[in-house]
Amino acid sequence: MSINLRYFASLKEVAGRPEDNLTYTDTLTVHEVWKRANPDKSLPGNTLTAVNMEYVDFDFIVKDGDEVAFFPPVTGG
Repeated sequence: MSINLRYFASLKEVAGRPEDNLTYTDTLTVHEVWKRANPDKSLPGNTLTAVNMEYVDFDFIVKDGDEVAFFPPVTGG
């Protein structure tokens, strides 16, 4: 199975790239997707995640063909 990952804003720099494609055979949560794609990097605190453009929690289970996005929280003032 395969999913697409996208990193936004400062998380592009943390990951070292704007996108990834992850191939896997077992059930993965969004948090496990980050760990597989970035095994040597911690997921920064307050990171927001979305699957197929819908906000989800880190324990959301991804499916084949999903797009998983990681981005820092939006702030304004």
